[in-house]
Amino acid sequence: MSEGRAAGGPLRPEGELGPGIGVPLPAAVLHEGAGVTRAEEFEELRPLLFSIAYRILGSVGEAEDAVQEAWLRYAAVSVRPDSARSYLSTVVTRVSLDVLRSARVRREAYVGPWFPEPLLTDPYEDPERSAELSDSVSLAALLLLERLSPLERAVFVLREVFAFGFPDIASAVGRSEPACRQLAVRARRHMEAGRTRFEADRGERAELARRFFAAFRTGDLDGLTELLSADVALIGDSGGKAPRVASEFLGQETVARVIGGLVELFGKLEGSLEVHELNGEPGAIFRDGDGRVLTTWTLDIVDGRVRTIRSLSNPDKLAHLGPVADTRALDREAGIADGLTARLDDADPGSRAGT
Repeated sequence: MSEGRAAGGPLRPEGELGPGIGVPLPAAVLHEGAGVTRAEEFEELRPLLFSIAYRILGSVGEAEDAVQEAWLRYAAVSVRPDSARSYLSTVVTRVSLDVLRSARVRREAYVGPWFPEPLLTDPYEDPERSAELSDSVSLAALLLLERLSPLERAVFVLREVFAFGFPDIASAVGRSEPACRQLAVRARRHMEAGRTRFEADRGERAELARRFFAAFRTGDLDGLTELLSADVALIGDSGGKAPRVASEFLGQETVARVIGGLVELFGKLEGSLEVHELNGEPGAIFRDGDGRVLTTWTLDIVDGRVRTIRSLSNPDKLAHLGPVADTRALDREAGIADGLTARLDDADPGSRAGT
């Protein structure tokens, strides 16, 4: 939540976007609107605004707060904007940039690997931009976006994902059009350098994920192992708030051994597994016997094999998926960490990181 909203003070007057933003909205975008109410205009644009904010922030909760802040400021201006889309996109971008700058400081002190909050469904749809929208919301893409500066990230999202023109982008980030073009070039170069090319189409990935999670449900470890690449990595984000043995496991043999241990422990908890796309990628939500969220897994699939499994168990990042289990209490009861450690005692020490 931004300070302007949390403080409960007066909303910004017409044309202002609050401290830390720096550049007021051009007066030309403000004029009397007619026909539909502001609330109707806003609700029509809400999916777009959330999608912009989520890609800049990587957080469902912070994106929702940014969108709500945009509504409060939109409702407060005395004259209707000429273009609600341009005005609100500018507001939500500037709010998101302020939040991102403070979030980056917190993420530097984060315990272990940091992942974005899982997104079940992207609310914004544009058939002409479907490829860009799908690619940019994946965990792999969002983690690449983390490497960009805040301004590069915002410019990349607005230009490459949502095809905003540079005049609108310049207004949104408070830079000149030539500066925004340079930011776009640098961001695009960084993203291309780190991107993995996925050969499997959506249907092939979904089928492999179905087989993978079916093998997990039935305890078919041989079948599951066959689906792992030789250099597979299992990486976990617990934020130091959930049991863990290590933050990363490497190699087919080690990862298969870890999953075997999890299959046994999951059975003890009488849990359920929901296969579900997360951030547009194959994944699953794991719940305990009472239906509370334990963790989410997202699969990166390359050349017909699972290359990376990203496990998210930080309870702060799972609350939007439903009630969250107390995994520390479950660990004391079921011995999750001890059970996995026992299984890995004879593993190659180099196959574990962040222990």
